Amino acid sequence: MTMYKLDGKVAVVTGGTSGIGLATVGLLLEAGAAVAFCGRNEDKLDQAREGLLARFPGARILAARCDVLVPEQVEAFAAQVQKELGTASILVNNAGQGRVSTFASTENSAWLDEVQLKFFSVINPTRSFIPQLSLSEDAAIVCVNSLLAIQPEPHMVATSAARAGIHNLVRSLAFELAPKKIRVNGILLGLVESGQWRRRYEERKDRSLTWEQWTGRIAAEKQIPLGRLGRPEEPARAIFFLATPLSSYTTGSHIDISGGVCRHA
Repeated sequence: MTMYKLDGKVAVVTGGTSGIGLATVGLLLEAGAAVAFCGRNEDKLDQAREGLLARFPGARILAARCDVLVPEQVEAFAAQVQKELGTASILVNNAGQGRVSTFASTENSAWLDEVQLKFFSVINPTRSFIPQLSLSEDAAIVCVNSLLAIQPEPHMVATSAARAGIHNLVRSLAFELAPKKIRVNGILLGLVESGQWRRRYEERKDRSLTWEQWTGRIAAEKQIPLGRLGRPEEPARAIFFLATPLSSYTTGSHIDISGGVCRHA
């Protein structure tokens, strides 16, 4: 991949210990940025940091334990980033998994949990890093969202509704933060390979199927035109584009990363 150089820039990725988050951290480091990422699991943070340092010797990396739903922890993380790496100009909000449930099976407490996770995993980091982003001439926020935001599924009713709210929030933030020269965009994910899919593969009943065959069946069942699941580096490339001046005239927008599943213009 031809990289836009980010020498001297500081980027922040929440949920950066695996999958799309980790792939995004790798691309940012490859471009020369100093990168801070956070997660809740200390072991995963250490493992991710060691792996990245092996790939990028001498890179400036900060791996910090932080629960993005706890404002005080996010504020402390933001202060640590500025102290150890410098002023951040890129923020990637990447946290939260989906909840499988129908309207009938979703209790009020589950609705509240889902709304809190989806909204405040964006609200808390954004609020904490705006003071730093405001100091940059080319700051960007990228929110990792789901295609469910515009194409809801009845078996994921709470997640679909919350994702739609984040889709709206990205547009609102884009308008409000444009005078501060902070661009805000998002990506809409379809099915992407993850630890969750790998675990399901290990638990499969038909042990004769390879990973490619097993995921190919899923893609066929889900009617994915490209015939496969996405790979973490594919949404990471879209995030990189939106996070850098490669997309300098783009704000309030979303890129579809669904392999063609999206039925909306």
